[in-house]
Amino acid sequence: MKGISSVVLAACLLAACASPEAPAPGGVRVVATGLADPYEMVWGPDGFLWVTEKSGGRVTRVDPKNGRTSVALTVEGALHTEGGQDGVLGLALHPGLLKGDGHDWVYLAHTYAGERRQTKIVRYTYDAAKQALTSPVDVLTGLVSSVDHQSGKLRFGPDGTLYYTIGDQGANQFGLYCETIEAQTLPTSAQVEAGDWRAYQGKVLRLRPDGSIPADNPEFGGVRSHVYAVGFRNAQGLTFTSSGLLYGTDQGPKTDDEVNLLRSGKNYGWPHVAGYRDGKAYVHARWAEAEGGCAAERFSDYEIPAGVPYTEETDWDDPDFAPPLATFDTVEDGFDFRADPDCDPATAFVCWPTLALSSLEPGPAGSLLATSLKDGAVYRIPLDPGGEKAGKAERIADTVNRYRDTALDPAGTTLYIATDTAGLTRGPDGRPTRDLANPGAILAYEL
Repeated sequence: MKGISSVVLAACLLAACASPEAPAPGGVRVVATGLADPYEMVWGPDGFLWVTEKSGGRVTRVDPKNGRTSVALTVEGALHTEGGQDGVLGLALHPGLLKGDGHDWVYLAHTYAGERRQTKIVRYTYDAAKQALTSPVDVLTGLVSSVDHQSGKLRFGPDGTLYYTIGDQGANQFGLYCETIEAQTLPTSAQVEAGDWRAYQGKVLRLRPDGSIPADNPEFGGVRSHVYAVGFRNAQGLTFTSSGLLYGTDQGPKTDDEVNLLRSGKNYGWPHVAGYRDGKAYVHARWAEAEGGCAAERFSDYEIPAGVPYTEETDWDDPDFAPPLATFDTVEDGFDFRADPDCDPATAFVCWPTLALSSLEPGPAGSLLATSLKDGAVYRIPLDPGGEKAGKAERIADTVNRYRDTALDPAGTTLYIATDTAGLTRGPDGRPTRDLANPGAILAYEL
C-alpha cells in the first residue's frame, strides 16, 4: 500500500534536501528580536515593517534601520492556544494608507471565542499622530478556526479586493484524525444567505473591502460565495507579482509542498491529491469513515488499518484541477517514510521530505521567494516569462530557524525574514532540533 511505510533518517534527509541547489554565498543579519511568534509581515508606506504577533496578540511596527519596535495595536479578544496555530494572523495594508485620501485602513485576521473557536477579519483605522490602530470594524466574522492549519494569510489584490487563505483546520491527522477534511465541500446557497461560512475551510477567499461577495467571484456548484479557489491543506503563502498573477504555497502531508498559480474557479486537489496527480506515495485515508467508528482505530502516519477506507490520487478527477507549478518534494511510489531510532517518533515529521512552506514573495528577475519552517531557508523559484512555469529552486538565506514570513524593501534588494519563537526545525546535522538560532526575530538578507 502506498504512503504508509517508513525510511531511515539519512534517506529522508537526502530526499528533502537534495533537489534544491546548495546555499548561495552571503549571510543574514539580525534586525530585531523579542517578538512573540511574528506571523505576517509587510513593508509599510511609512518605511516600517508591519508585523502581526500570533501568540503576542499584537500588531507591531519595526524600524528596519535600527530594529526599534512600537506596538500599534494589542488585539482585545484575540484567542491563542499555547503551541497552536491560532491567534493574530493575517495583515493587509489598504493601498490608500497614508496617502491622504481617507483610506488609512489596515485589515487584520485573528481568532476569537464566538459560538465556538472562530476567526474574523477586522478593519482598523491608522492614527498616524498616535501611531496606533483604532476604530475596529468587523468585515467578515464567523470563519472556521482550529489550533492547526489556520493558513490565515491576507493580501490586497491589484483589483482592490482582499484575498484570504483558510486551511483544512488539521482535520484527518494527529488529535483531529476523526474530523473530515472539508477542502472539497462547497457552500450551499442557504448557507451563504444565512452567513454560515463553515464550508470555507481549505479554500482561498476573495472579498470586497467591506466583506461582501464580489459579483465576479466564481460559482462552485452553481453557488457564488467568497470562495475563489478550493482544495488546499495549509496555504500559508500568498502573493501577487507585478504581472497581476496570484501565487500561493500549500503544505503537503509527507511529500509535495506546492507552489501554485492561483486562478478563479480552480480546484487544487486536496485531500484527493498531494502535489501532482501522479499516484506516487500519497493516498487519502479517510479515518472518519472507519468501520465501527473512527474512535475504534488508533491514528498512525504509517499504517492504514483494514477498516479505514482510502483512495489513490488517480481515483479522483476534476476538469478544473490545477496541478502545481513546483513541488518540494515528490518521491516515488513505495517510498519508506519511517525514521530510524535516531529520530524521535514525536519529531519524525521533521524528517519527512517536505519543507513546510510558510510564505511567498515576488523575487528579483521574475522569481518567487518561498520560506521553509523545516529548513530555516528561503527558496528562490525562477519563473518563465509568462509566469506559468517554474524552474529549479535555489536555496538561500540558510540558518537554524523556522522562517515564518518575509517582506521585500521597495528597492527589491533586501529581504526581511520573520522567525518563529519556538518549534522544530532541522539542525546543522540535519536532525530535528528546538535550538533556534534567532527565535522571534526579524532578519535581513541582501539579495
